[in-house]
Amino acid sequence: MMPFANLGMSHLTIRNTGGTDHLSFNNVGLSGFQFIQDPVQYSSRTHHSSLDVYDQLIPSDMMKNAVITAAFVYHTANREQMLPRKPLPKPTAPPRPPTQ
Repeated sequence: MMPFANLGMSHLTIRNTGGTDHLSFNNVGLSGFQFIQDPVQYSSRTHHSSLDVYDQLIPSDMMKNAVITAAFVYHTANREQMLPRKPLPKPTAPPRPPTQ
């Protein structure tokens, strides 16, 4: 994180931080990643609505996030060790066929 402190990167966690797209990966034991961002306009009327369009993006934030994400992917791909894995979910019984 130190190389990105001047870009505002200040937190990194492997804890579950809520319902995002990365949970699908975690649910099957794969490492899923969620980059925490400032909640700028996160609860606004435009978020996840028909008004949630590219015009709402903040170019400087996108450039910073692209640099941090690219560095993360590069260093992750070149690690000598595998990333830590989350525990696999417990197996579930298949659904029973309906009785007649």
